[in-house]
Amino acid sequence: MFILPRKALKLLALALCVPALTFAQAAPVAESAPIKIAMVESLSGPFANTGEAVFRNLIWAVERVNARGGVKLAGGHRPLEIDRYDSKGQTEEALSALKSAIDDGAQFIMQGNSSATAAALIDAINKHNEREPGKRVLFLNYSAVDPILTNEKCSFWHFRFDAHADMRMTALMDVLKEDKSLQRVYLIGQDYSFGHAVAREAKRQLAALRPDVQVVGEELHPMGRIKDFLPYAAKIKASGAQAVITGNFGNDLTLLVKAAKEVGFEGKFYTFYGNALGAPAAIGDAGIGKVVAVADWLPNVQTASSEVFYQSFRQRFPKPADDYVHMRMQLMVESLAQAIEKAGTTNSIAVATQLERAKVTLKGQSGAMRASDHQFQQQLLVGLMDRQGAPGVKFDVEGSGYGFRVIKTLTAARAEQPTSCKMQRP
Repeated sequence: MFILPRKALKLLALALCVPALTFAQAAPVAESAPIKIAMVESLSGPFANTGEAVFRNLIWAVERVNARGGVKLAGGHRPLEIDRYDSKGQTEEALSALKSAIDDGAQFIMQGNSSATAAALIDAINKHNEREPGKRVLFLNYSAVDPILTNEKCSFWHFRFDAHADMRMTALMDVLKEDKSLQRVYLIGQDYSFGHAVAREAKRQLAALRPDVQVVGEELHPMGRIKDFLPYAAKIKASGAQAVITGNFGNDLTLLVKAAKEVGFEGKFYTFYGNALGAPAAIGDAGIGKVVAVADWLPNVQTASSEVFYQSFRQRFPKPADDYVHMRMQLMVESLAQAIEKAGTTNSIAVATQLERAKVTLKGQSGAMRASDHQFQQQLLVGLMDRQGAPGVKFDVEGSGYGFRVIKTLTAARAEQPTSCKMQRP
C-alpha cells in the first residue's frame, strides 16, 4: 500500500477541504482506534447553515489535535474522529440520531443549536447512561444557552461551553444601560425555551438597570417557519421603539433585519448573533453604529495571537460564506482532549471528572469549567457593526464589507452568574 507522507497528506486535505474525519482515518496519526465524536445538528432545512458552520469549526479543532499526534493515552496516541448526524431541526430526529451515534460507537456527543433539543438530549443521555453503564456517553454543548440547562436541568453528563442567555444579556446590558437617549425597546424572539429565556432576562435586567426604559412590544414567533417578517417589522416601527433586543439566529435573524430595513426602522439591534450568518450583509449601511452583538470572541480582537488564530481559520476555509469561527468550540475540543489525557482513559466518569476541572488557553483566550454546574466560564465581548477599514475594524464578516469593533470586554468574573444546580454525581 502506498501512503503519502504525513505532511503531504495534510496539505492535500487542506487543498481539497477534505473533512477532518477523512484525514484522521487516512493519515497514520496513531495505530489505535479513533475516539469517536458525534455532532448531532441541523444539516438540512432552514437552519442548515448554522449546522454547517459548527461542523467547520469542529473539523478545524479536531484537525489541530490530530496534527500534534492525537490524544495521548497510556497505550499510545489515539486520533479524534468526528461524524455528523442530521437532526433536520427536529427534536425527535435528534433523539434518533443520538441512538444511531451511540450504536456507531460514539463516546462524546456534541450539539448546541437548539436549547429544546439540548434539553431532550440531556434527558435521553441521563436515562441511557443509567440503563447501560457500559456504554455511557458525555454531552458537550457549544451553543444551547437556555440557563435552565445548567440550573434545574443540570446533569453530570452535560457540559456547556457557551455563555448562557443570562450571561450574554449581562454583556449586552453593560452597553445598553449607558445609552441615556434610549427610552423604548421592543423584544422579539423565537417561540421556544431559549426565546422565552431571552425575553424574561431582558425584562428583569432592564427593570434593574434601566427602569426608565419602556418595553413597547413583546413578540414570540414560530422558530424557522416565518418567511416574511414584514408584518413583525411594521409592528416594531409602529411601536416607536428605538431599539430591538433579540436572541434570533440563522434565517430568523437575517429575515428580521432585512424586513426592518425595508420598513425604514432606524433603531438599534441588540443581538446575540448579529455578527454573522448573513445578518451584516442583509443590514448593510443601515447597521453601521446600530447593530450590537455579543460573543465569546470576535475577529477584531486587537492582539497578534488573535489575528493569527483568525487568519489560520480563513486559510483553512477561504470561502467568504464560510467565515464564522467560534473560539469556544476550539476551547471545547481542547478541553476534551485535555480531560481524556489526564483521565488516561475514555471512561465517561473518569473523563467527566477531569472535564469538571478543565482550564484551557488558546491564542490568548482562556476559559475554565465550573464544576458545580458544568458551565464554562470565559470572557465575553460586545461588538458594534461598522464598515471594514474603520478604526478597530480590520476584518469584515463573510466578505460583506462590514465587521464588528470591540466596544466592551467583560472578564469571566464579571460575566459569571449564580447557579441553582444540585449536581447528582454517580
